[in-house]
Amino acid sequence: MTQIVVEVRDLMQSGYEYVRSEPIGENFHPEFCPDLTPKDMLEMGVFGGRYMTDCRDEFPADWFESARLSPKKANHNLNFFGVDASQPLKEWQRKGWIHEDDPRGWFQWYCRYFMGRRVEDDARQIKRWKAIRRHIAQLTKNCVRGDYTCRPRQRQALLHWAYDSRNM
Repeated sequence: MTQIVVEVRDLMQSGYEYVRSEPIGENFHPEFCPDLTPKDMLEMGVFGGRYMTDCRDEFPADWFESARLSPKKANHNLNFFGVDASQPLKEWQRKGWIHEDDPRGWFQWYCRYFMGRRVEDDARQIKRWKAIRRHIAQLTKNCVRGDYTCRPRQRQALLHWAYDSRNM
């Protein structure tokens, strides 16, 4: 694959460039097997629709054709499970979960990883993604399969990490 250099210009980041060295949606680390693509997540409704409103130029246009977005402020009714399951960005920053290359957090890292970027932060982010699996066991133990009203906040949080609890 020919490497592609992406120059980022959005409200949170400018002057940042990265290289896409893998084909889109391919050659993931063997331990990283998300259930959903970024496009799937945006269409289902994540982060109150607020997450990707100013960075469309960086990603494929079809990601946004059916995305549930709210350009002015978060609207948690747009989330698939209709609840707020997010912590404020300031909290993520306080806990040291934000890498300077991805100031929006894990989902931004995932979108760029999906597009073919590979960086030294991949191992840390994949480890964080794997740690979220603990919530799957709680859903399986406490909810009837297909009952989306059972633990909706936990389900929405899993969705934010590309896990599809509709299959649990």
